[in-house]
Amino acid sequence: MNDLTPVSQALSLGRALKDRGWMVACAESCTGGLLAGALTDEPGSSAWFERGYVTYSNLAKVEELGVNVDTLERFGAVSEETAMEMAAGVLEAATRVELAISTTGIAGPDGATAGKPVGLVCFGFAQRTGDGIVTRAATRIFNGDRGQIRDQAVEFALTTALAILNPA
Repeated sequence: MNDLTPVSQALSLGRALKDRGWMVACAESCTGGLLAGALTDEPGSSAWFERGYVTYSNLAKVEELGVNVDTLERFGAVSEETAMEMAAGVLEAATRVELAISTTGIAGPDGATAGKPVGLVCFGFAQRTGDGIVTRAATRIFNGDRGQIRDQAVEFALTTALAILNPA
C-alpha cells in the first residue's frame, strides 16, 4: 500500500473532497462500518462525509441500495458487478453526494467458495459527473486474519478514492 495510515488517508481524502466542495458516502458489507468510521474519525468530517450504509445481507443490498437481484444471482454478493451497483445505489439515494465507495468481500475465517477465497474483496467507486454516474470497480485479495483483511480493505478503499480524485 503506502506509508499513510487509514486515519491520515481519510484526512487526505477529506481535504481533497472539501477543496472540491464534494461529499462522500459509502456502502459496506465485509468492512461493516469500518470505512465510515475511518472517514468520520477526524473532527470536521461532516464537511465531506454525508452517510454510510452497512448492507451486510443480500436483502439489505437490494432494499437499501437497489442492487439488482439478478446481479446477485448471476455474480454473487462478492463481485465487481455488485460492488458497482452498491456504489451507484448510494449516489441514487444520496443526492448531495458526488463520490461513493462500496466494499463487499469475504473477510473470513469462513465463507470461501470455489474461485472466491477468504480475503477476496471487491470495491465499487461511483462518481457523479455532468453526464450521469460513472462507476468503476477493483478487486483485491488480502492476507491475514479477519481484522487484518478488513483493515486492508479500508486502506485500499481510501487510497483508491484519493487516487480517483487526484489522478497521477
